[in-house]
Amino acid sequence: MLLAIDSGNTNVVCAVYDGDKLRGSWRAATNPNRTADEYAVWLVQLMALSGLTPKDIDATIIGSVVPEATFNLVRLCQRYFGCEPLMVGRPDRFLGIGVDLDMPEEQVGADRVANAVAAQDRHQPPLIVLDFGTATTFDIVDQHGNYCGGVIAPGINLSLRALDMAAAQLPRIGIVLATCCFALGHVNYGSPAMGGGVFVIGWVLGRAFTRSDDLAVCAVAHGTFDAIQLLIVLPLVASQI
Repeated sequence: MLLAIDSGNTNVVCAVYDGDKLRGSWRAATNPNRTADEYAVWLVQLMALSGLTPKDIDATIIGSVVPEATFNLVRLCQRYFGCEPLMVGRPDRFLGIGVDLDMPEEQVGADRVANAVAAQDRHQPPLIVLDFGTATTFDIVDQHGNYCGGVIAPGINLSLRALDMAAAQLPRIGIVLATCCFALGHVNYGSPAMGGGVFVIGWVLGRAFTRSDDLAVCAVAHGTFDAIQLLIVLPLVASQI
C-alpha cells in the first residue's frame, strides 16, 4: 500500500491507498517542530482504527511546501514504515508531467505540481486547476500535458484575517457553507460575512472564466476551504455541460 503525505502551510494530510482505493485519510495542523516520533504516535494509532499497520505500507510519497517540516516527515517514512519516500519536486524524480517554465523544476511548489498531475489523470488537458488552501492558486496544464505556470493569491481565510487586522470596525468573520448560501440570497443586508461569501464566488468565477477558449476549468483541488469549493464546483461543472 502507498502512504501519501501532503504537508501544506495549514495542515498535514496523510492518506493510505491500496491501488486506486483510498483506505483512510487523516489531517493534523502543520507544526514544523513536530518530530518524526510524534507523527508516528498520531498516525499509527489512526491507521489502527482503520485496520491498518505500518507493515501494510510498502511505498511512500511526500509533497511538502514547508521545508522545516520535511525532514521529520522523511524520517517518519524511513524509521516507522521502512520506505525511502519519493519527494515531489526533487529534480531527480520524474512524476509523469513536464514543467515548461524558465526556472528550475525544484522551485515550483510541490503542491502545484501534484495538482497538475492529478488533474491530468482525471481530465483531458488543456486545463485550469484551482486549489483553495492557505493560498488560492490557478495553474495551467497545456494541451501536451505540461505544467506551464499560473497565478497565486492569498487564500480567502488569510485575506479575511488581514482585513480584520487592518479595518478597526470590521469583526473577524469566517466563511462556512451556511454563511455562503445565506449570502447568496441576502447580500443586500450588507453583512461582512454575507458580502464575503458572494465576493469569493464572484472573484474565483471571474478569474476562471477570463481565459482563452481552448482551456477548460474542470479540476478543483481543496485545502482548507471545503465550503467555498462546493459552491464554486457546481457552476464550473455546469458550464462544461
